[in-house]
Amino acid sequence: MNQGWIYTDRITPTSAGLRVVDFYASRYRHSSPAQWQARIEAGQIQSQGTPVAADDRLQPGQVLAYHRPPWSEPPVPLDFEVLYEDEDLMAIAKPAGLPVLPGGNFLTHTLLHQLQRRYPDHPPTPVHRLGRGTSGLVLLARSPLARSVLSRQMRDSTAQAHNPQAPQTIRKTYRALIGPSDLSDRFTLTTPIGKVAHPVLGHVYAASPTGLSAYSEGKVLQRSPESTLVEVTIRTGRPHQIRIHLAAAGYPLLGDPLYPPGGVPLGLAPDAAAKMPVPGDTGYYLHAYRLSLPHPRTPKTIELTCPPPPILAIRYSSRD
Repeated sequence: MNQGWIYTDRITPTSAGLRVVDFYASRYRHSSPAQWQARIEAGQIQSQGTPVAADDRLQPGQVLAYHRPPWSEPPVPLDFEVLYEDEDLMAIAKPAGLPVLPGGNFLTHTLLHQLQRRYPDHPPTPVHRLGRGTSGLVLLARSPLARSVLSRQMRDSTAQAHNPQAPQTIRKTYRALIGPSDLSDRFTLTTPIGKVAHPVLGHVYAASPTGLSAYSEGKVLQRSPESTLVEVTIRTGRPHQIRIHLAAAGYPLLGDPLYPPGGVPLGLAPDAAAKMPVPGDTGYYLHAYRLSLPHPRTPKTIELTCPPPPILAIRYSSRD
């Protein structure tokens, strides 16, 4: 069991006048109105330290606090390997299944919490994130300089994505497994990525003609009758970019429960266990394989590689 958590919301003018129970049921659709009613009646939702009633009307600027009781988090792999470290930077190998940041049913079973436990005095902080089901390189900042410089470089890389000739300061390369394909040996994917409606989460990111620009360059590493191993370098850092881009091209990642061909989770419906697919679900094969960046304190370029799992490694036949 973890220690529980307090989630806060400040009421905006558009939500003012709603009943408390209606606000939570519409904003957090992972729970039913009856479940929110029960939490309110148990005193778990408070305003200025005082429990509220389900029928109370909200005021603009009011702050609500949902005191979630301690809960048992799903088991995940919690250990990680340090691949590189100095006074400014650290790079680790994240296992598939471990979330980077808290969210949903994960609070302590996250990379962030494990870093705080392992380095209690000065915990390094992630400067980017990987999806829960994605394994591989995560870059961490250990100094204010590194946090500032790396965050700026990643923003600049995304801002210049429309220009393929612009210098790419940070290069992030991934391995992914898709089904049999007729993809060109080298390919470019530029489908815009934006928010689309999700019946539980409110929205998820997906292929969208009104979304933000996104740019991925890929190459085929190996083909077989059952699958295609690809390597993808991204110039932008849109959420779930590689999953969405390959699905939008007609080749979703093998085992991806959310993004079908087209890159939009159309017709979302619960599976046989009444579970709605969400971006944090695992089962696909994606690995942050290589990272190249200039050191934030020196002009030296750092090249980092994280060996892929066997299913994402190039396979050689006995004839090779």
